[in-house]
Amino acid sequence: MTSDLVHSGQSFDDKPLGFGTKAIHLGNGVDRETGAIRRPITLANAYALPYDPSDINWSSSDVNLYTRNGHPNQRYLEAKLANLEGAEDAVVLASGVAALAATFTTFLNRGDHAIFSDTTYIAAYRLLNQILPEKYGIETSIVDTSDPQNVEKALKPNTKLVHIETPANPTLKVSDIAAIAQLVHDHGTKTGVETLVSVDNTFNSPFNVRPLDLGADIVIESLTKYINGHGDALGGAIATTKARTDEIRFTAQVNYGGIISPFNAWLINRGSVTLPLRMRQHNASALAIAKHLETIPAVRFVSYPGLESHPGHAVAASQLARPDAGFGGVLAFGLDTDHDGHNRFVSKLNVITSAVSLGHDESLIVFLGEDDERQYLYPPEFHRGFFRFAVGLEDTDDLIRDIDHALKEAGF
Repeated sequence: MTSDLVHSGQSFDDKPLGFGTKAIHLGNGVDRETGAIRRPITLANAYALPYDPSDINWSSSDVNLYTRNGHPNQRYLEAKLANLEGAEDAVVLASGVAALAATFTTFLNRGDHAIFSDTTYIAAYRLLNQILPEKYGIETSIVDTSDPQNVEKALKPNTKLVHIETPANPTLKVSDIAAIAQLVHDHGTKTGVETLVSVDNTFNSPFNVRPLDLGADIVIESLTKYINGHGDALGGAIATTKARTDEIRFTAQVNYGGIISPFNAWLINRGSVTLPLRMRQHNASALAIAKHLETIPAVRFVSYPGLESHPGHAVAASQLARPDAGFGGVLAFGLDTDHDGHNRFVSKLNVITSAVSLGHDESLIVFLGEDDERQYLYPPEFHRGFFRFAVGLEDTDDLIRDIDHALKEAGF
C-alpha cells in the first residue's frame, strides 16, 4: 500500500512554520514504493540510464546518475538545511573540513587574498595559513576579527574572501557578523571586486544564529556536531545561493570527490529533527555551568559568550536568531594549577567524558595543553593550558556535581 500524501513542512496559510516544525518535516516525506513515512536509505552507487544516454552530462549533480555526483539522501538533507539557514540552496559534503576546503578552493584562485579569524578550527587554520599559500599561491592574512576595524584595515584590492569563525574554536571569541559583512561589501562596491563573507557557524547552529540573515554570503556547518547531535556521523554543509552551490558541487563534490555517504546523510537528517529541543538544553546547561564555574576559586578563567563578563557578550546577544535562542553548549575554562593538575581533574570525572568533538548527547571535555600550534594567537589566560568543555544533554545538576566532586578528589 502506498500513499501520495507528503509532509513537506509547508504551511496551509501565509503564516511561516516554526523552526521546530520545519526541522521535523523538511527533507522528509512518504516513500512512494512502500508508504513508509520516513525516507529510506538509498545505498546504490549507480542508477539506471535511459535508452539513449549519449547526451547526458556526466558531471551533473541534478539527476541520479552516480553517487559521487549526488544522491537522494544528500538532497533530502540539503533541502532541509537550506531552509533552516535561510538560504537559496545548500550542499552537503563528507565532513565539516570538506565543507571548509570546498569553500576556499572554489572561490579562491592563485593571486587572490583571503582574510581569516585569528582563532579558527585547526584544519581551517592550516588550510588558510599554510596549504593554500604554499601550494596554490593564495595570499592570506590572520586577523583578530572580534574588532571589525581590524578586518577593514586588512582588506586589499585582491581580497576575495573573509572567513570568520564565531564563536571561535576553542577560545569562544565572538565576531560581529553584521558589521564585518557591511564593511566587506562596501569595500567590494568601491573596488568593483566581489568579496564574499563566509561564517563557520558550527558552535551556534542555525537554531541560535543565522549568519545569512546578518549579511554573510556563505554559512558553513560541521553537521557532525549539533545538527547531527548523536556523535555517530560525519558531514559538513555550505548554505548560500544556488549559483554558488552549483560551483561547489562541480569543484568539490564531482571532481574532488567530497561526497557524503548516503548512510551518514540519513543519520544526520534523522538526528536533525530534535535540533531545537537539544539546543535549548545545551544552551541552558552551558550557561548554568559557566556561571557556577565563575564562583569556584580554583577556576582561573571562564570563557562563554552567555556570560556578561565575556567581552563579546553584547555582540553575541545581538546576533541571536529567535527569542528562545542561546549561546551554545561549548565553553572554555582553566584551573589555577599546572599541566598535571588539569589532567588530574579530568581523571576524577565520572559523568563527563574525556574526548574530542562537541554537540553530542553526552558531555565531552578535552585538555588543551601549552603546545598548541595556534597558542601564540590565543589570549594570555589560555597560555597555561585550558579545557574545552562541550556540555551535553545530561541533567545540569549532575554535571555540576561531577565537576565539584572531581575538583575535590583532585585536591583543589
